[in-house]
Amino acid sequence: MKKKNILIFLFLVFVKSLPAQINLSDSSEISIITAGPGTELYEAFGHSAIRIKDPILQMDIIYNYGIFDYNAPNFYVNFTKGKLLYKLARYKFKYFLTSYKKDKRWVKEQVLNLNQKQKQAYFIFLENNVRPGNETYFYDPYFNNCATKLRDITKEILDNKVHFTDKNYNQKQSFRQLMDKEIPWNTWGSFGINLALGNKLDHIADYEAAMYLPDYVYAVFKHSRVLVDGKTLNLIKKEEKLLDYKELKQNIITLNPLLVFCFILIIGVLITYFDFKKKKRTKWFDFILCFVTGIVGILIIFLWFFTDHSTTSNNYNILWAFAPNLFMSILLLNKRPKKWFKKYFVLLLILLGIIPLFWISGFQLFPLASLPLLILLFIRYLFLSLKLK
Repeated sequence: MKKKNILIFLFLVFVKSLPAQINLSDSSEISIITAGPGTELYEAFGHSAIRIKDPILQMDIIYNYGIFDYNAPNFYVNFTKGKLLYKLARYKFKYFLTSYKKDKRWVKEQVLNLNQKQKQAYFIFLENNVRPGNETYFYDPYFNNCATKLRDITKEILDNKVHFTDKNYNQKQSFRQLMDKEIPWNTWGSFGINLALGNKLDHIADYEAAMYLPDYVYAVFKHSRVLVDGKTLNLIKKEEKLLDYKELKQNIITLNPLLVFCFILIIGVLITYFDFKKKKRTKWFDFILCFVTGIVGILIIFLWFFTDHSTTSNNYNILWAFAPNLFMSILLLNKRPKKWFKKYFVLLLILLGIIPLFWISGFQLFPLASLPLLILLFIRYLFLSLKLK
């Protein structure tokens, strides 16, 4: 009985490792697959994957580094802390293509210009990555995702034989500017992302760093060169559009951030105007304003200091989303203000005054839709600094 179990175990191990022992034929192809964006926020950047096709071996599989499980233990807690596990999945390419056809998203293929040894190296590398224990990795949307994996794998396999370049790339773009091209600025998704992420996103990204976006993986691979059998060739041998659909865009809903914040600005200006005329103070409005900005400030501090996210530190949205405002909101409900209240709001005005300097210099770009909110805060804080004597 034990002997039979050992034989079964050895057979299963052999079957599991069999693909890595296969030698690809001369007809095999290694391709970079780029898919267009979808309508959901997490689909806004598109997708990248690797395809291995061998008609002689009747093999056509996709290696997809973009798999995650909503039902995984502590998924949302780990996501908040910046410890989200993604995994590599291997499956038939036809299923991959069918899913994008269903969503009406375009798919492009770039066949790499490789010799047989280089093709086999890709195959062995990916097969080793997909094994249990190797298939998971800690996801980072800017430095370790489905797109950067393709860049890093290619550099590791081809080493100094590949030269990445993109002659059309604008070298003066930051990570945030590249991201903002993919997501319309006047959406809640764009507002939330730009609110949560710090000035690391405002560092200039060269064309290799820009390859955190699938579109730039496609563009850089298109213009790059590779050394094959002593000859320098184009990295891409041929291209094909597998699914030809019009590019999908993120929807801008009616109650978009700019509209909502403009409405709040109008209400706030009217309240402040009548308070000024009547020489009074609307305590509930000051409470809401300070309470909300205080809560947002605490969230920013939490993401900055208590998570492993690589891009939430040094977030100067705290200049307007000021965490102590949460404590201040309670004090403002009192009829008699403290003597130091005026100095507190003068401090807030100074902090607001720093924002344009950071914004114009490019030290950190702030959500464009937040402009009406910043104007309201300046007007109300100026009123309170004069009123609370």
